Amino acid sequence: MPPAPSASPSVLDLAPVIPVVVLEDATDAVPLARALVGGGLPAIEVTLRTEAAPEAIRAIADAVPEAVVGAGTVLDAESVRTAVAAGARFLVSPGWTDTLLEAMRASGVPFLPGVSTTSEVVALLERGVTQMKFFPAEAAGGTAYLKSLASPLPRARFCPTGGVTAANAAGYLELPNVACVGGTWMLPQDALAAKDWDRVQALAAEASGAAAAR
Repeated sequence: MPPAPSASPSVLDLAPVIPVVVLEDATDAVPLARALVGGGLPAIEVTLRTEAAPEAIRAIADAVPEAVVGAGTVLDAESVRTAVAAGARFLVSPGWTDTLLEAMRASGVPFLPGVSTTSEVVALLERGVTQMKFFPAEAAGGTAYLKSLASPLPRARFCPTGGVTAANAAGYLELPNVACVGGTWMLPQDALAAKDWDRVQALAAEASGAAAAR
């Protein structure tokens, strides 16, 4: 029997840039999401690194319908269930195992399992998954590594995350096997601490505009 197709047919097509958000205070979730959407970045990955994350995902899902909120740092079946129950519309993991892959597939929402080696990419292709997160992108070889995968593994498409910045994002997006990038450069810590949502929106607009002009 051939492998089942990937359950993530559209994550990579949501937006060219996906902000990766770490929230300590769930009350910041809605104004932050509105700022990102206002700047042209509707796909938002809220990482499950803090206790506030599920509540933040739920708040964005309920109050910002124009946003497509997902969950990152999904590590096991429990975090899959937590994310989906909170309203996550896509899932992103830093790596994968067969158990985690099965849980993400069973969730019914699109997902991006993380890879950093050629063997991991081939293993996912064997399992019918063609859309992946490349993490940690810069540490794992950056654009040169991804470019080298394009010819031998043409079915694989990637969202590089980890070390992607305003300065190098365009280089990733120019690659034929890269559909989008994930990053935090539009979310500087001082702006978040000051709740300067206007600045976040302006940075999001810069990121969106730069990606559209590539």
